[in-house]
Amino acid sequence: MLHIVLFEPEIPPNTGNAIRLCANTGATLHLIKPLGFAPDNAKLKRAGLDYHDWARVVLHENFDAFVDAVNPKRIWICETLGKRCYTDVAYEKGDAIVFGPETRGLTESFCGQFKAEQLIKIPMLTTARSLNLSNCVAIVLYEAWRQLNFD
Repeated sequence: MLHIVLFEPEIPPNTGNAIRLCANTGATLHLIKPLGFAPDNAKLKRAGLDYHDWARVVLHENFDAFVDAVNPKRIWICETLGKRCYTDVAYEKGDAIVFGPETRGLTESFCGQFKAEQLIKIPMLTTARSLNLSNCVAIVLYEAWRQLNFD
């Protein structure tokens, strides 16, 4: 199983879309507090449609609590600061893929806790600033799942 981690997500529809993605791929979605919305937000529910009952969603007080509870095999940080393309990783069951908040991304100090090879990115034009969070989750999650033969 793969672990998708949304660090301090801010926009309910993005998290709802991630819930739906995880429900359809078997990944567990981990939400790291503080959230930019209430967990019972109507927009979150609408975006996740009826997939909330099918998805495994776990709320954690902070990132350390996530690591302590899950003990992921490896941690990948998806951020524009990354030098390694997300397709250059050989994903394994038990890996966690971390995505930052929509309006600010992950800080350099947070990313600095990890080795440079753990920082991955999704290629985009140099004139672009960022991609939508739920799109990023879909891109990376489906590549990881494909590598695992959609198991």
